[in-house]
Amino acid sequence: MKQITTDVTLAASVLRDGGVIGLPTETVYGLAARVDHETAIARVFAIKQRPLSHPLIVHASGVEQCDAWGVLSPIAQVLADAFWPGPLTILVHRTSQISDLITGGRNTVALRVPEHVLARQLIQELGVPVVAPSANRFGRVSPTTALHVLRDLGDAVDLILDGGACTIGVESTIIDCTSDTPQLLRPGALTTTHITQVTGIVVSPATGPSRSAGMLEHHYAPQCRVELFENHETAQASLLQVRQSGQRGSIIDYGADTVAYAHRLYHDLRECDNAAIDVALCVLPPPEGLGIAIRDRLLKASSGEKQ
Repeated sequence: MKQITTDVTLAASVLRDGGVIGLPTETVYGLAARVDHETAIARVFAIKQRPLSHPLIVHASGVEQCDAWGVLSPIAQVLADAFWPGPLTILVHRTSQISDLITGGRNTVALRVPEHVLARQLIQELGVPVVAPSANRFGRVSPTTALHVLRDLGDAVDLILDGGACTIGVESTIIDCTSDTPQLLRPGALTTTHITQVTGIVVSPATGPSRSAGMLEHHYAPQCRVELFENHETAQASLLQVRQSGQRGSIIDYGADTVAYAHRLYHDLRECDNAAIDVALCVLPPPEGLGIAIRDRLLKASSGEKQ
């Protein structure tokens, strides 16, 4: 069996038999197992070295596949109708049918319908949703190509479905719809401003403890040290200091082009590690639109330190 394939039927067969695969989406590649196979789900946690208390996101081919696993409130239904398929994850109250492994023992579950054609074809052919956290070791840089998954996880996965490079490049937006006031748990390509413009729904900042993927303070981290800067000039000056100290540094800066920044961010951080760079000096994009999500990922990759 080839480890990397474009054969959706083969990938569905592996999942049907309780396997674990690399799954392309428009955001990042996921590590997928069928939603109703606890042994396979336990393998996902083991492969990622992910804490069992950290819940997983369920990926469906359409909203009709979600009913058995979560209860969409009226607000959640409006968001689903407006933005699925797409880079939006909605946190809702769970049903009794879903495994505690997926929810981390919570009374909620995170649901998403990805936009990637191969992902939805696969889930539809499988006939049930899949869980699909990012296909990398827990806390590390998410993969945006099939080769990234292969390099990170190797023979630990049974198959990798190659859907090309992820078009967005950062994880989905997560909205908590378990109360009358929706809360932003994780920023992504779908901004709260756009949500309000399309639906009239106002999304508030999250309060309280971590309750979904991506809410930990340190996450998305490469092996190299990540330092953050508000402008290129300061980053350039710091790069000279890094080199004078005998270390290797590299600047990551896409200016105000947040689409390119998101698309290339995880690839560039991985390239820093591949090139044995000691310090990645990242210039933060403007704090608006997609730039909010990029800043979130960089702040967590650097443990919040900014120069």
